[in-house]
Amino acid sequence: MLRSNHYDVAFEAYLRACRTAYVAVDERRRSVLERTSLKSLDFLVYTPDQGTWLVDVKGRQFAAGGPGRRWENWATHEDLSGMAAWQELFGGQSRGLLVFAYDLGENAVEVPPELGVPFVHRGRQYAFFGVWADSYRDWMRVRSPRWETVWLPSPLFRELRFPLSRHLVPSVTVS
Repeated sequence: MLRSNHYDVAFEAYLRACRTAYVAVDERRRSVLERTSLKSLDFLVYTPDQGTWLVDVKGRQFAAGGPGRRWENWATHEDLSGMAAWQELFGGQSRGLLVFAYDLGENAVEVPPELGVPFVHRGRQYAFFGVWADSYRDWMRVRSPRWETVWLPSPLFRELRFPLSRHLVPSVTVS
């Protein structure tokens, strides 16, 4: 996790509000596996019913405006290959999870019902959605060969994502 990244900081505050066991990973140093640099995870999150989540937080601005708005959900090939390597290393009860942290804006007034109850941190409102990394890999499409980015079309993303509040419910709102 990067302490300078407000999405990572907000997600950590969310985990604390949910009273969930987690470890924030120091991203300043990349891990090395058999002489290969491996992209770091952001968090290891323990959930009683889901095992350990290997989390990579993807911060995005929520695109406001009408039913045709686009859910930005791109990632990099490196994000997904790193997550697959970590999942193999951790084994059994672990699962890679891309957490899309949507910044709803500092003073979002109308929050679409599909976002659920926003999590407020430092005056900003956030919505957190997860997509299992293996499902994302199965359905991803190339967004930019040059930048090595991938994405899911919005209808498919809506089908695969789930609000984190389905598994983690904050006991308080942190501001």
